[in-house]
Amino acid sequence: MNNVKVFVLMAGMTALVVAIGQMFGGSNGAIIAFGMAAVMNLGMFWGSSKLVLRSYGARVVSEAEAPELYRMVDQLRQRAGLPMPVVAIAPHQQPNAFATGRNPENSVVCVTEGLMQLINREELEGVIAHELAHIKNRDMLLQTIAATMSAAISNIAQFAMFFGGGRDEDSPSPAAAIALAIVAPIAAMVMQFAISRQREFKADQVGAEICGRPLALAGALQKLEMSARRIPMQVSPAVAPLAIINPLSALKKLGIGKLFSTHPPTEERVARLQALATAA
Repeated sequence: MNNVKVFVLMAGMTALVVAIGQMFGGSNGAIIAFGMAAVMNLGMFWGSSKLVLRSYGARVVSEAEAPELYRMVDQLRQRAGLPMPVVAIAPHQQPNAFATGRNPENSVVCVTEGLMQLINREELEGVIAHELAHIKNRDMLLQTIAATMSAAISNIAQFAMFFGGGRDEDSPSPAAAIALAIVAPIAAMVMQFAISRQREFKADQVGAEICGRPLALAGALQKLEMSARRIPMQVSPAVAPLAIINPLSALKKLGIGKLFSTHPPTEERVARLQALATAA
């Protein structure tokens, strides 16, 4: 069911790209807009991992530099049937983690310094298993495409507002173009975040299967949620959905609605993991 929801959301984002292109330049504009989104996706496909690591200020580490972490990732990725990912550490005190990369053969698992200091070994295994689940499910590519489509929608919408509508008789009025130019980026962001929330639920489930301890992952999520509210992290909102817990604690304090949340409620994630443990 989650995969169906994600497909519908991605189709909606594609439709928004085409609609704004139509307003900007009629039929030709729709084609140009779709091509623009495709080019942006291609660029992110090849360079996403470097951009994400740079956004978090993370550095790649070798087995000699972080032997325990490296061995833990290696053992868990073997359970998951995955190639060995690159291992990285981000210099943040907020405990968090993320995965990135275009496919399992070119993937990265990154943890923050604060994560390794806060949680115990079993909980750390649960977090890493969650990130490996993202790799196994190929979520990084999906979320990269969603983020790129969202950016494309915002950029094209700005052009539509500036030019005030299309150039042929089939194009909507300038007023309609301006209205869509305002609403479309918000709608794209809501859909991007919805995709992120659905993939987090799936990664929790698969991650629990990989590590074999749903309650350890549940305990880690609770600790990370509490810490994220107390310890700020300076990171671009564009890469926030990649983290296991929303790293932007300021948004939590503002009490934003569920539609604008990058992650599902931690209480709901924990409840689902507890149900998995009970059913096992």
